[in-house]
Amino acid sequence: MNPYNFDAIIDRQGTHCKKTDQLTSLFGRDDLLPLWIADMDFAVSPEISAALVSRFGDHPIYGYTLPYDEYWQSIIDWQRRRNGFEIKREEMTFMPGGMPALGMILNFYTQPGDRVVLQEPVYYDFKDVIEGNRRLAVRNNLVPTGDHFYRMDLDDLERVFIEQKPRLMVVCNPQNPIGIVWSKEELQQVAALARRYNVILFSDEVFGDITLFGHKHIPLATVSDDAAAMTITCGSPGKTFNIPGLKSTWLVIKNPELRREFYRWVEVNELCNANITALLATEVGYRYGEPWLEACKKYIEQNVLYVSQYCKEHIPGIYAIKPQASFLMWLDCRRLGLDHSQLVKFFANDAHLALNDGEIYGVPGYCHMRLNVGTPRQRLEQAMHQLEAAVNSLKRNA
Repeated sequence: MNPYNFDAIIDRQGTHCKKTDQLTSLFGRDDLLPLWIADMDFAVSPEISAALVSRFGDHPIYGYTLPYDEYWQSIIDWQRRRNGFEIKREEMTFMPGGMPALGMILNFYTQPGDRVVLQEPVYYDFKDVIEGNRRLAVRNNLVPTGDHFYRMDLDDLERVFIEQKPRLMVVCNPQNPIGIVWSKEELQQVAALARRYNVILFSDEVFGDITLFGHKHIPLATVSDDAAAMTITCGSPGKTFNIPGLKSTWLVIKNPELRREFYRWVEVNELCNANITALLATEVGYRYGEPWLEACKKYIEQNVLYVSQYCKEHIPGIYAIKPQASFLMWLDCRRLGLDHSQLVKFFANDAHLALNDGEIYGVPGYCHMRLNVGTPRQRLEQAMHQLEAAVNSLKRNA
């Protein structure tokens, strides 16, 4: 029997929740089903909740907190057991979030005007952080495979390395927004090129624990000696246990020459200081949250299958790509016959749904939308019915 109730409807309004409280500012109206930003609408594992309640109830002082041995060991044990990733304590540091980590890495390893490679469509904050720090984002876009999926263009990647001479490349592993689990062979080829052309690899692996349908996450740093030498791994329990607001992220840099001065820099500037909730929730999640995670993944898989089948049967103008990882679905809406600005307005004003605009993930996101299925089935069914009705109305008025 499943002890976790992922069907429970939890009202998040009035909790300063971005997902609900930013609807008007971002979408122009507040009467939308919020299925956009990448956090889930599920209660966290009871072990995490109990540990936080106990800590704040039992001890009334919330002072400066050290990342303690059990915290580090929980990450080490989790990665060894689930991913075969062997990590030593000295190879790790704490970070207050993935994008702050990328910003620090850009400012330490690169100079204003340096080029950084992105593989679009990809998580839009990468580009914002790169360009906000006066670096230049250069593209090595993913290539459609003809079956509504994508692959890396490795020949073009080498061309970009030669012509653009980037200092850094962001590898989204698993990939967001499409949900691709990169193969060992693909990652090995990226790492070989990176070492040949001296390009540091920032591997964002925050969705690595939410692999679906039998797919297995492969940490980039594990695939070869080239990868170990060039990779900065960014991991987090945030997506894993639905605690992104606690801002708990960790880095692993295997290469001592790559990490030594950087870790010293973040320590001197107190950029790696941690807070009580991040440390405790991380340790408890990695130690006791695995049953919750596995149950959650099964629920997500059923939601993915539901959306995919519903679109196939009732909304053939939209193709819902089944992700190999994450709780996000990439919707190909090109057959609806709308241009992109019309499509974005259609989802908000006609379907009354708040989804992520596909074009913010790069030019390849034209006429695509990103749907968050990490929500109770009842809400997802409501969303699909609203979308079907809106599409049918669109057809009648064509």
